[in-house]
Amino acid sequence: MARITVEDCIDKFPSRFELVLVASNRARKLHSGEDPTLERDNDKNTVIALREIAEGSLNVEELKNDLIQEYQTVSLNENENLLENSEAENTEGENSDEDIQLSDETMSAANEVDDINKDAMQEDKDISKQHDDALQEDNILNSENETPNESQEY
Repeated sequence: MARITVEDCIDKFPSRFELVLVASNRARKLHSGEDPTLERDNDKNTVIALREIAEGSLNVEELKNDLIQEYQTVSLNENENLLENSEAENTEGENSDEDIQLSDETMSAANEVDDINKDAMQEDKDISKQHDDALQEDNILNSENETPNESQEY
């Protein structure tokens, strides 16, 4: 089978950073025992994760949501659970301060991911511009160093 690369999957995500996060999360899940959606073909988990993404055998939005859920750490002990249940019974239909706080934290995390994606995209553009500038400078130097052949007519 042909080698799979990040370039084969980049069209599914707005940035390479997001692709790497999602693919590494999927590879960790495969390592922890989840079944792959494709044949293993003696490939490592990272290659399988990239193949799954490239072939579209997994929903990209589900992969993103899995990643977000994994990084959200909210732990409640029994007393907090009991308090939460009693508040839910007392305020039926109303948002509690804790719910608002959790949604604010979720929005904050989502904004951080967006900021990271924007930074990564800007870095990609900067690197691409530097590359283009270097090529242009190299072409100028090469054209200055070329000497015309005296036998050629102009």
